Amino acid sequence: MAKQPDSDSFLDMFSRFGRDLKMPNVDVEAIISHHRKNLEALEKSARAGAAGASSLLTRQREMVQEALREITDLAQNYRAPGNPQELMTRQAEFARKSFETALKNAGEVAEMARKSGTESIEILRERIKDAMAEIRSGYEKK
Repeated sequence: MAKQPDSDSFLDMFSRFGRDLKMPNVDVEAIISHHRKNLEALEKSARAGAAGASSLLTRQREMVQEALREITDLAQNYRAPGNPQELMTRQAEFARKSFETALKNAGEVAEMARKSGTESIEILRERIKDAMAEIRSGYEKK
């Protein structure tokens, strides 16, 4: 039976490489820990972005359903008016409500997208700040 290849992760291979070289003054574990934190921050940021996109899509679907429900209600309650002026008034009112709803929905969607993007970026910004502090503390030890 053929031997299965080792399935070490990249971090495990890098760690073993660093130990095998036996280089003085190189803290391989600190380097690995640093990069592991970077990868964790990227993953957390991606999850936050995906959650934001999911909630945004859900809300947009709800908005479309609400709009279709309003149109259905209007169509079901539609009765031919007695005069053209009344018809124009109803159509103008429907157009005004539709426009106001579209503006409100667009603002809501934009705010949701902004919050999601800000959350994702804030996770990365915090990791960069922590990484810079780790680098500074590494130089201060020498």
